[in-house]
Amino acid sequence: MLGVCRRYLRNIEDAEDAMVNGFFKVLTKMNMYSGSGSFEGWVRRIMVNECLMFLRKKHNFNMTVELNNIEVKSTVNAEDELMEQDILKVLEKLPTGYRTIFNLYVIEGYKHREIAEILNISINTSKSQLLLAKNKMRKLLSNYQYPDVG
Repeated sequence: MLGVCRRYLRNIEDAEDAMVNGFFKVLTKMNMYSGSGSFEGWVRRIMVNECLMFLRKKHNFNMTVELNNIEVKSTVNAEDELMEQDILKVLEKLPTGYRTIFNLYVIEGYKHREIAEILNISINTSKSQLLLAKNKMRKLLSNYQYPDVG
């Protein structure tokens, strides 16, 4: 679960704090686990929510730039060739808004509508932040010399 928290929070101490708070909730709210679905998925959702609460306290997601009418060229999928460490290094370099929305959309599988509700932003802001995150990641990954990225 520390890995989940690290994807959202740059600072290891913040990630550890969020994880400890998350496990506290897991242990004190164990009776709320219904048994349907995986226990790990339930715990993971609590961890993600803890990280999002931490980010909401520290960052104003409404201060992000919203882009409209942007053409997205198809991207080459190099993720099969990426090492986990390199992905984490790149995620750490992304601004908080980019990183959060990238994690929620790409890794956690949320839809833009759900992200907008969770972060109290518009759907277009979610979409534009994801696009900007992908572009920034593409640029950063080119520094790691992966083929077909850039």
